[in-house]
Amino acid sequence: MQATSFPDRGRPSDDVLAELAGKRTDDVRWRDGRTFGLVFDGGPSVHAVAEQAAVMYLHDNALNPFAFPSLVGIEQEVVGWTAELLHGPDTAAGFLTSGGTESIQCAVLAARERGRAERGIRNGEIVLAESAHAAFHKSAHMYDMPVRKVPVRADWTADVEAMAAAVTDQTVLVVGSAPQYPQGVVDDIPAIAELAATVGANCHVDACMGGFVLPFAERLGRDVPPWDFRVDGVHTISADIHKLGYAPKGVSVILHRTKESRSHQIFMFDGWLGGLYASPNLQGTRSGAPMAAAWAVMQHLGLEGYLRLTEVVLRNADTIRAAVAEIEGLRVLGQPSFHLLAIATDTDSADPIDVFALGDALKQRGWHHDRQNPPDSLHLTVSNTNTTAIDEYLADLRECAEHVRGIATTDRSTNYSGTS
Repeated sequence: MQATSFPDRGRPSDDVLAELAGKRTDDVRWRDGRTFGLVFDGGPSVHAVAEQAAVMYLHDNALNPFAFPSLVGIEQEVVGWTAELLHGPDTAAGFLTSGGTESIQCAVLAARERGRAERGIRNGEIVLAESAHAAFHKSAHMYDMPVRKVPVRADWTADVEAMAAAVTDQTVLVVGSAPQYPQGVVDDIPAIAELAATVGANCHVDACMGGFVLPFAERLGRDVPPWDFRVDGVHTISADIHKLGYAPKGVSVILHRTKESRSHQIFMFDGWLGGLYASPNLQGTRSGAPMAAAWAVMQHLGLEGYLRLTEVVLRNADTIRAAVAEIEGLRVLGQPSFHLLAIATDTDSADPIDVFALGDALKQRGWHHDRQNPPDSLHLTVSNTNTTAIDEYLADLRECAEHVRGIATTDRSTNYSGTS
């Protein structure tokens, strides 16, 4: 940690803000469309309405619904709109969270608590594929739940036969992804939900990346496999509004098929001197700013706006996949059809390109990718953010591929996230 000391005296606001702006010098240039992930830009008007709504509710606190009833209404409306989008039944219910990780933590907690209440299982097992998000493992660590992890198939989807062999009478949660993050393919959700039902477990669909893409892709005529509440046996779905829903960080939705299912994630306690304490997710204090911003963005865009943005995003992703296919020595892993893809070394090529050397060269030109493995690959979440930079990116991709051809890097590290 950098040595510092608490200021003795306050400073003029202009000086403070100028120094703060200077700290961003080395940050990724997402406003220029040069990062494939982390920040998702819906355009100037989306920025404006989100920022104004966030400022309006910047200091408001959803901890106490009696003090801020407007935030109760905002949350209910945003959750309701999302449930409608994902074909939730009339019984569907949910809450807003700070992001996909918290939504997943809530789903895991609900599955554990249901297992305790209905089946007498103290610390039930989670069955998932190795492609499932790390947040499930974080949740299992927090809640002391064993994880039974299975491989993926050759097409990178979860191996449902292996999952069937892994479930036991102690399984309380079976996980599918729509799509999974690393390669961007959609798991066989109907088969996973059916499997979960055979042992009385919850089925959770992680749609943190796809929840605000797949519904619009389907409306645009794309072939989208079944994945949402239209699939019998799906108990919970997580969907991030702050990704391709284009709200600012951090806001996600955790949806349950029923209020009874939702009740298993709620904490209520009155055994202290302060009276009844109730929280719907893992937070106590909940900022009103991201809730209000999400509400405003969804109202501002509407279905028409989301369809327009999704059409652009899918076209951009198609263009990038086609360009990669034309570069000898590179390939896209699997057959992703939507906004996620992973560029990897084509090991069958007579002239393979070290994809991490390629990533280093692109980074020098200001492009940011997540480096991931196994296998070594550069991950792209294509969004509207990248629209103005696609042509420049493809030109740099081709030039850098030729520049590093025959060059290998010893740095095989990944950079999805980290600590300081």
